[in-house]
Amino acid sequence: MSSFLKLTKKNIGLVYIAPWLIGFLIFQLYPFASSFIYSFTDYSITNTPSFVGFKNYITMFTKDTAFYHSLIITLLYVVISVPMKLVFALLVALMLNTNMKFINFYRTVYYLPSILGGSVAVSILWRFLFMKEGMVNGILNAMHIPPVDWLGSPNMALFTLSLLSVWQFGSSMVLFLAGLKQVPNELYEACRVDGATKFRMFFTITLPLISPIIFFNVIMQMVNAFQDFTGAFVVTNGGPMNSTYLFALKLYDEGFKFYKMGYASALSWILFIIILIVTLVTFKSSKHWTYYEDGGDRK
Repeated sequence: MSSFLKLTKKNIGLVYIAPWLIGFLIFQLYPFASSFIYSFTDYSITNTPSFVGFKNYITMFTKDTAFYHSLIITLLYVVISVPMKLVFALLVALMLNTNMKFINFYRTVYYLPSILGGSVAVSILWRFLFMKEGMVNGILNAMHIPPVDWLGSPNMALFTLSLLSVWQFGSSMVLFLAGLKQVPNELYEACRVDGATKFRMFFTITLPLISPIIFFNVIMQMVNAFQDFTGAFVVTNGGPMNSTYLFALKLYDEGFKFYKMGYASALSWILFIIILIVTLVTFKSSKHWTYYEDGGDRK
């Protein structure tokens, strides 16, 4: 009995993390490994998977033109949405980095979009806001500006979809705000004595000292952007003329519309490899633009 109690006390940590560990093994690790196996099979849910080797990957790179199109659209989406979101989040964080009255209330209000932004309901609202007779065009009309076909024009649809992503800036803003709070005020005071402007102080003090936060936000938002699905599915469904046909939407169509689960699994692994490569390149480049106060080398 005493040995059992000792064993329990020794492994009490495993007991506490058991719910998470079980969930991870069943709902994350097992599907992750299974998708890799299914990517080498012809699997349509209703039929038993049959091994086809690299056929799915060969078809993807040699015959599926929609694969390249969706990949290019996704890369454009990442390049447009991620910088806009981070710039906007940083600007809002700078505005909220004050001691004004009710500042905590304002910070909460600005964080709310990140909680609601990825929901289906908000995506539907976004579609109604930017439709031809929507509120946005109504405001433009009141200002005697010609209406814009936000969702019906192939040249504007991807940008409009990117704005939905930018609207979810709250999590990045909170991290930027935390980083700004850690910048020593003595550095700003020294610059003021030397006659430096706020613009100069921002680029010589603020940006270098919050560069680790910028790096973290770039990685997280980039990974999320590559996997964005809800907005493209609900707002435009890939249109018009497949101008918003993101890779995640392509993956969904292959798996749940055409029931090609093996092919969809292969697509998911290509997406995983692309995200991995882009992340590794970003990590490798960070040593040239990320500053750490302790001078440590982050590899």
